[in-house]
Parts: sequence; C-alpha cells; structure tokens
Amino acid sequence: MAKAKTKKSVTKKKSVTKAKSGKAKKSTTKRAVKFRPMNVVTSPGSPAEKYYRGMAAIVAATASKFAPTPAHNLINHGGNIIQDLVYTNFYIGGASSWAASDIKNIDDALAAAMADTNLNNVMMQYFKNKPITTTFEPSHILPGARPSQFSQGDVEQLVNSLFQQGALQGFDFGSTVFNFLLPSGTILTTDEDPTAAISVGNAAAAAAIPVEDEASSLRGLGGYHGSIHPTSKVTIYYAIGVFSETRPSGSDNGIVAFDQPWKNIVATLYHELNEARTDPDVEDAIRAGSSPNAVKFLGWTSAQGEECGDFPITEAGANLSRVMKEVNLTIGTRTVPIQFQYSNAVAGPEGPIQAPHV
Repeated sequence: MAKAKTKKSVTKKKSVTKAKSGKAKKSTTKRAVKFRPMNVVTSPGSPAEKYYRGMAAIVAATASKFAPTPAHNLINHGGNIIQDLVYTNFYIGGASSWAASDIKNIDDALAAAMADTNLNNVMMQYFKNKPITTTFEPSHILPGARPSQFSQGDVEQLVNSLFQQGALQGFDFGSTVFNFLLPSGTILTTDEDPTAAISVGNAAAAAAIPVEDEASSLRGLGGYHGSIHPTSKVTIYYAIGVFSETRPSGSDNGIVAFDQPWKNIVATLYHELNEARTDPDVEDAIRAGSSPNAVKFLGWTSAQGEECGDFPITEAGANLSRVMKEVNLTIGTRTVPIQFQYSNAVAGPEGPIQAPHV
C-alpha cells in the first residue's frame, strides 16, 4: 500500500478493544506528517483504513460497480521502481509455529502468482510495457517463540539484526524485498517502538503491550511494506504480513477473504510485493513528512497517496471477493489467490489479461 499516504501495503483492519496492561509501554514516538502514502493494506471501512486514509487526505468513495475512476489513476513521481524483483520469505516464530503444508502452499502459490505472465501483463504498464520478472529465493524459518504482538519497530529491528549478522549477504538490496510472515495468533501493529517480541536466535516471549487501536491487525491491518537504512549507503526493503484468520471469538485478525488462512497471506503479500516494486521508497517519503522533498521518493501513487493495491480494496467495500479471487495461471489448470491491482489502462481494478496494454 502506498505510504506517502499512510501505511502499507495490504492493510485491512478490524476493531477490537483491548485492555491496557499497567506494565504496558505505549509508543511515545509519533510522526508529524501531513501527507503520507498508504504502504499498508487494510480492510475496507475498517478503523485501520480510516486511520491511514485520513493521514493520506483521501476522500472515501466506494462504487457499487467498478465504473472507471480516473481520478485515482497512478502518477509516476520519478522515484525508484523494481523491474526485476527478487524476494524471499522469512517465517517468524520457529518451526513449531508453522504447519509445513502452509509454508509450502504460501511459497508455491506466491511464487507462481508473481511470475505469472497474464498477471504481470497488468503491471507492465508501470514499466513502459517492458517485461518484468520476479525471482523467488528459498524461504527460511526464523528461530524463536511465537510473538503475541509484532510492531513496525520489531520488524525493522529484525531486518537490521539480520543485516548485521550477515544473514542477508548475496542479495542485491536494490532489487530485493524481504517478506516477514507472522504465525497464527500474532497481532501486527504499525507502532514504531520495538516490543522486544523477537530476538534472532533467542526464543524470547513477546512483551505485553497494548494494541494500537487505529493501526492493528485486530482493526483491519493485513500487512505493509517499508525500508530501513542500516548504513548511510544501504537501503533494505521489507514487507510483513499477518496470518489472516477468523479467531475463536469470531473476530478477524488481519484480512479474511478466502476459505483458508494461507490464501489470505498469499493475496496480502501479492498486494505488498506489487506495491513494493512500483513504489519501493515510500517509507522515505513518510519519513520526510510534509517536506517538499517527500514526493521525490515516490514511484507510482495516485494523487490521493494510494499505491497500486489500495483503491481496489476501497472499491470492493464489504465484498472483498470482488477483488480478492483465485485466478487461473497462464499455463496449467492451477489457481492462485491474488488481489486485483489498480490499472490506469482501465481506470480501476484489473485481473489477469492475455496481453499487456498498449
């Protein structure tokens, strides 16, 4: 999701109230920004969406049909884009937190979707109709305990730790996105403070912190993408996704659109990876805040600060199945769960097409 709006990349949130622990530490760091692109993915109509769209100064508009919406067409601001993308998946919480079948399904389906010709035909319009490629590098399970909560501060601390340990060596940071996947039950927030939820190589339990009401996976947040600068000359791109599922209480954690959680995860990361490749430096735009220099970091976003995956979610409204679908791959009979992306060529959400737009 776009970030110059407000955050990320595939953000869907549901509302739930959580009592605050007397020991809980509330974030005291807030960004004073007037313009923030949406680099998050959120559920339509959720508190999370309202929170981020408000920061992006976006006027909500949900159409009953997908009539053309040229006012939301994406604009090339001249920032970086990634034509030949590389990504890998890091599974948080240790092997005991994940079913091997879920990991296989996620890895296989996401790789197939990102490399699919007919799906990429939609995205080529943002690369002057030149071919785009995606390479999936084998995934990894990170040691440690299942965290109860995970913040933006946590994921950025984790990325930095992996970099400092040399675990990311061999990757071209200019074209790579590192995906981080949260296990079942973990709540994601966009809080900038670390929670000590995870330590690489250490099975540390999550600290008890209150959930940030406006920006939590209990309020519709599905995931987001961003970047860190571990040194003055290095930028590392990341994305993070929730194990989106309906909880025993009947409420949702993340964005639930399919019949199995792993499918929700694939659709969310498909959203985030496409946004990361068309607007990778959105986090720098957010950091720049209301500075006139903020826009120079942006790749493709709408005038309202939306990235390619954002407005389709808004248009879908309560019926996410309008844009989150299992589609046939170009070759073979297999289907993969994805989210339609915004297409300037049709001024609205678009699924797989047989030829690029001219």
